Amino acid sequence: MPTVKVNDISINYEIHGKGEPIVLIAGLGTEISVYKKMIRPLLEKYKLLVFDNRGVGRSDKPNVPYTIEMMADDTAGLMASVGIEKANVLGISLGGRIAMALALRHPSHVMRLILTSTFASQPEKKLPLSFHAVKLIAASARPFRKQTQPYYAFVRQLEASRGFVCADRLGDIRAPTLILHGLKDKIAPFKLAEELHAGISSSKLISFRGGHAFPFSQREEFIQEVSRFLA
Repeated sequence: MPTVKVNDISINYEIHGKGEPIVLIAGLGTEISVYKKMIRPLLEKYKLLVFDNRGVGRSDKPNVPYTIEMMADDTAGLMASVGIEKANVLGISLGGRIAMALALRHPSHVMRLILTSTFASQPEKKLPLSFHAVKLIAASARPFRKQTQPYYAFVRQLEASRGFVCADRLGDIRAPTLILHGLKDKIAPFKLAEELHAGISSSKLISFRGGHAFPFSQREEFIQEVSRFLA
């Protein structure tokens, strides 16, 4: 698998398909392999850039403080390194927070924005995710294999998410935006998706019957809405 030096780390990435580019930004504690089944239907029409965020998979995992802004700059640097000037950006959970930071810090890189199971304010219950809960979600999406994220790196990613709030800047996001969110999401309650919709003027909100991991449990419906938006 190819890697490229971006900022202070080496990033592991893959590019699949041809056509208009989509950059997929992964969620907390998850790596490229988790999303392969999800993105497969998109490869007929789009070029997909997928990668391991800092702290997970085959990308570097420095034991230093991470921020969402830092991870957005990683994404922008990776795009530049592989020759993608502008793309549709699909962010899931933590990846959605990185995607919002990318749209705010590097707006010229973002054609359209798809925010999934994510939020701009901190939930009232402060991200009650455990390391093991994330791994159960990841295991349900791919065959079990050796863990590729040490616990310290999971904590670094989690701390980055806990330190990021951009609700007061949502109005600065100009890219057409699709917000996809589960009505039963216990990690990011649905009212946080409504806050995104209210704050981003060019946005559309679509609800799903599931919870935080609905893109995996309702993959066909999820991809259908993504495809409809991009078309």
